[in-house]
Amino acid sequence: MNFVKTFLAGLLAVVVGTFLVFFLWIFLLLGIAGSMEKSVAVYPESILKIDFSEMLTDAPSSDPLAGIDVMTLQSMPQLSLFKALRALEAAAADDRIKGVYLRMNGAGGIAGTALLEELRAALEEFKQSGKFVVAYNETYSQGQYYLASVADRIYLQPEGGMDWSGLASNVTFYKGLLDKLDLNVEVFRPTACQYKSAVEPFILEKMSPANREQMQALVNSMWATISGDVCAARGIDSVEMRRITDNLEVTLADEALKYGFVDELLYEDQMEDVFAGLGVESDGGDYRFVTLGEYASQVGADLKNISADQVAIVYADGQIVDGEGYGKEIYGNTLAAKLADVRRNEQVKAVVVRVNSPGGSALASDVIWREMELLRAEKPVIVSMGSYAASGGYYISCPADVIVADRLTLTGSIGVFGMILDPRDALKNKLGITIDGVQSNASSDFLGKGPLTPVQRAMIMRGVDRVYTTFTNDVSKGRNLPIERVLEIAGGRVWSGEDALEIGLVDGCGGLKTAIALAVDKAGLGDSYRVVEVTEQPTGLAAILASLNQSVRAAFTRSELGDMMKEYETVREALSQQGIVMYSPYRVELR
Repeated sequence: MNFVKTFLAGLLAVVVGTFLVFFLWIFLLLGIAGSMEKSVAVYPESILKIDFSEMLTDAPSSDPLAGIDVMTLQSMPQLSLFKALRALEAAAADDRIKGVYLRMNGAGGIAGTALLEELRAALEEFKQSGKFVVAYNETYSQGQYYLASVADRIYLQPEGGMDWSGLASNVTFYKGLLDKLDLNVEVFRPTACQYKSAVEPFILEKMSPANREQMQALVNSMWATISGDVCAARGIDSVEMRRITDNLEVTLADEALKYGFVDELLYEDQMEDVFAGLGVESDGGDYRFVTLGEYASQVGADLKNISADQVAIVYADGQIVDGEGYGKEIYGNTLAAKLADVRRNEQVKAVVVRVNSPGGSALASDVIWREMELLRAEKPVIVSMGSYAASGGYYISCPADVIVADRLTLTGSIGVFGMILDPRDALKNKLGITIDGVQSNASSDFLGKGPLTPVQRAMIMRGVDRVYTTFTNDVSKGRNLPIERVLEIAGGRVWSGEDALEIGLVDGCGGLKTAIALAVDKAGLGDSYRVVEVTEQPTGLAAILASLNQSVRAAFTRSELGDMMKEYETVREALSQQGIVMYSPYRVELR
């Protein structure tokens, strides 16, 4: 009888397991098929439509399931910045494309403030072809309107509205929560790093004066760029713009029209008359649209001369962590190996390193820094900074021949810290768990049965000071700045790209296209070259299952936390830092 029960249970397990595996593969294949690029035809008299049906990202994802919601099987196509810029450049010269229609109502968007700036600049360049750019929406967020302000004409739904209130950067502090949980945090940072505020949420209840100073200067600088561009595009006086913004006078459609933010209030069907007035021929009354993602899939790499000299784009996108691997992080050894490969590749004559990182592990950053030094010794290296290239992200950038940042880039944060979370009181007071043990030497027990000793604290602080000295000296060497000047602008302080240019942390303001042009010029390539992206997409069942596991866990967590998901990820990222780190958690994003 027991044998029969065991046999039937085993048989049931096999059947259920087989069904689950079959279901999993169907699930994956449907998701992957849905996320694949679709081939579309581009006909004469077409309009390029930027509708955010895809997510514009700084770098191509190395995640084999990127863009797939594993809980709903819905796909969110991703479009890398380089492909978007290349598509707009091709569209400007394509006689089939009559103009651009900004209709930003899709579920996608732009992953980073600086990407808005680069896409906007690309649209400015597109307009030089003589083709039109028009924008229409029911409502405009600040980010959407900043992009739309490049258009020749901006239209708004008569009952629609706008958000135009300025920038804000808020910090959530967790000290009170940690105190309630009896979790103790010890922080180690050089005395000079008063602006290195990544640790403040865990030890303070509000911003320190130094952090308030730097964040106020940062949002002021970024808003000056955004509002200045809008003023220039729309012919609005800067003083008037300040008054309008402070008093929230542009929220309704008629207010937007009154103050010149939009040109006309229309319903979407009336846009057909706009396109007809622009000389676009319809197909039986219907206009032909091709989305930016669809058009980008038609613009292949330049294969006119497959053996031509190359400019390689290497991506450093995400938090910097130790070891090897793929995913949302920058693994120090993996990125160093990529840099070594392009250094040894004789076809590669120049390298653009696209950095979009808040930093992370000091050790991994140094591994990457060393390979950047070796690469620069043999080939021109240009760094293009994305939305943020701070702390460790700046450290890996400083060896470059030239650093180019967007004006809205968050950079600098030249500083380090160490942070230790002591859970012993929480374990004892909340769970009744205590720790005891023995040790061979006076300092061999590290946060075991007792707190850190003065000797252990001194040891940690020596390491922190050593890394900060190395960081500032390497910046001095890489940027050709006196060490005294570096120490003045370091201290962990963050800067906008525009302010970083004034103090010598970057060489110019511009985007990825600017960096590529500089690389071509420094390598003396003329017109005989092609641009290649250095990307690796892990394949095989192990990579897919690992990605699926992370996606499912994130989806379940998001379903529970909702709007708190971003705060949760920020805390988890900060507390995951091991050892001494070069890390800056702050972002300033346009809503």
